[in-house]
Amino acid sequence: MSAPAKISRRAFLRISGGASAALVLGVHLPGRARAAPGATFAPNAWLAIDESGTVTVWVIRSEMGQGVLTSLPMIVAEQLEADFSRVRVEQAVTDPKYGRMSTGGSTSIRRSWEPLQKAGAAAREMLVAAAAARWGVEPGACVAQGGAVHEAQGGRRLGYGELAAAAARLPVPADPRLKPPAEFRIVGRSVPRVDAADKGNGKARFGIDVRLPGMLYATVARCPVRGGRVKEFRAEAALRVPGVRSVVPVPSGVAVVADSTWAAIRGREALQATYDPGPNGTLDDAAIDALLADPRASLTAVRSEGDFARAYAGAARKVEATYQFPFLAHATMEPMNCTARVGAGGAELWAPTQSPTWAQSEVAKALGLPEDRVSVHTTLLGGGFGRRAMPDVPVEAAQVARAAGAPVQVVWTREDDIAHDYFRPASRNVLAAGLDADGRLVAWRHTVRAPSIMAQVFGKAEGQPDVVGGAADVPYRAGAVLVDCYTPAIGVTIGWWRSVYSSQNACAEECFLDEVAALAGQDPFRFRRALLAGAPRLRAVLELAASRAGWGNPLPRGWGRGIACHASFGSFAAEVAEISVEEDRVRVRRVVAAVDCGRVVNPAILEAQVESAVAYGLAAALRGRIDIRGGAAVQRNLDEYRPLRIDEMPRVEVHWPESSESPSGIGEPGLPPLAPAVLNALAAATGRRVRTLPLEKALSKGP
Repeated sequence: MSAPAKISRRAFLRISGGASAALVLGVHLPGRARAAPGATFAPNAWLAIDESGTVTVWVIRSEMGQGVLTSLPMIVAEQLEADFSRVRVEQAVTDPKYGRMSTGGSTSIRRSWEPLQKAGAAAREMLVAAAAARWGVEPGACVAQGGAVHEAQGGRRLGYGELAAAAARLPVPADPRLKPPAEFRIVGRSVPRVDAADKGNGKARFGIDVRLPGMLYATVARCPVRGGRVKEFRAEAALRVPGVRSVVPVPSGVAVVADSTWAAIRGREALQATYDPGPNGTLDDAAIDALLADPRASLTAVRSEGDFARAYAGAARKVEATYQFPFLAHATMEPMNCTARVGAGGAELWAPTQSPTWAQSEVAKALGLPEDRVSVHTTLLGGGFGRRAMPDVPVEAAQVARAAGAPVQVVWTREDDIAHDYFRPASRNVLAAGLDADGRLVAWRHTVRAPSIMAQVFGKAEGQPDVVGGAADVPYRAGAVLVDCYTPAIGVTIGWWRSVYSSQNACAEECFLDEVAALAGQDPFRFRRALLAGAPRLRAVLELAASRAGWGNPLPRGWGRGIACHASFGSFAAEVAEISVEEDRVRVRRVVAAVDCGRVVNPAILEAQVESAVAYGLAAALRGRIDIRGGAAVQRNLDEYRPLRIDEMPRVEVHWPESSESPSGIGEPGLPPLAPAVLNALAAATGRRVRTLPLEKALSKGP
């Protein structure tokens, strides 16, 4: 985990006053240095207080269910001593003053914690100074609380709205005093989510809910094979469908533009498009498996401690295993969509995107426009999981809108979504370990064979290969450690999936460690704990999960209990799964999770994120897979790529230690331990080791 970025005192605040009686602060978050006076290149959030005392906080992170529209304003309001019921939250629109806007890698709170605290604290001190000047007393004689400044002895009170104009004319505090955690009134509480009511009553506006005057709708016929193209289509037949306005070729395929989404879908069917699959048209699962298993592959070492070959050769007992994981789709609940309006003056988009700035820059390139003539309004996201980081849908919508000469909302069907997803890469993990005569771990090797997302998306992967995420930093003490990788290019479109490579690498690592523990004749929990002496926070959550789960207590006949732990995105997580097995059907009954993500901003959001990680990870472990045939995905809808059903959801218990550490990630760290805990529970219940996911497919093959 890298150290927090340092922020200069003058770089993190900016005051703007003016004619309006309002206090406005800009918060410069860690990022690029300023290139010129007045230029802002780092992400930022904006705080404003109007004459009524209402506080408005602009959030630059995308709200996709993880709660940033609540948690980030909580940080500001805490130090500001605001009345949280009077805090308004607005989603920021792309603007150079915000720097790069993106949401992913569980970074929203950990990157915002320090600067947002300082922003709220500086505003509070300025308001106190304004009140003290008006009363003719020292600032130390005043106290801010609940959206007002109070005179400690005289009983006088001034609301923030009454002080905003005067505060805006004061100098910015160079080093504002932060409230100590003992004085927190908002952070650490389960504050109700600010977007919950509108999501419950239907007022919330997701991307697919956007409506503009004169807006049309479109679907696009695209070749389902990476690198393929549309070969032939029948535009005349599509134009005869009622409601279809036009058929326009675009770089991604052929768009059918209509008065409604349904008319566009029917028009696309009438196109009877055929495709040239290109060079990847013969690709299938067998070819991909052979590529990943290539014995001639050149391996790149990313961690080498001690002499693994010598330590392994001299080990008293040895074990080797290969774990394989399939491609996975994201299957977000809201269909992929974007609304675009393109005119002579520029382009404007309304998009459920995780990366507004990336969408802005890619649309600008595609349309040949300066970036400052493209604006992106980020709507609520009906799930992201990494898929909505990609700019492909905004670019496509902008190109369709320009070709159609009208505002257009491009909507993908579920079949489009799965066929053209950026899949989680398939991978092959080869592991070997050696024990000495006393059962101590003396050699550990983990070889990751997987295509690189960074290499495919950006043309190269700088620094350590991304495929070893969650493997290179294996926390277990061993005499010799070797982690290496092979990253072949592959003809399937791949992208980031919740917890990225930790979703595969942690599963292989944690299942294999159970195999090593069995070879040593030791309990898997105690074996792990002994190896984690150098990782105290991970060891602590391992102990917490085991304790709360009742590790070692008897279970009903046919049940099993498994444990796994993993550190990712700055946080530490351990999970215990309890399962039952009936006729080769695995039912996960209970999951006990312990997470250390530093100081908890909103406990209810933490619990929800871990519960959702369990649900998402469990669906993938039980039956998630994308098969490739003829270069394209075989599965096309939720009847074939099935999410978890409500009656399959286990009871989930979430625990966390009190911590004074700065907050770290929580959206993704709860997922990696889930699958290995379930597989280890299966082995405990049946004695059977499954090394290929999904479970449903592995168990159907028989022993």
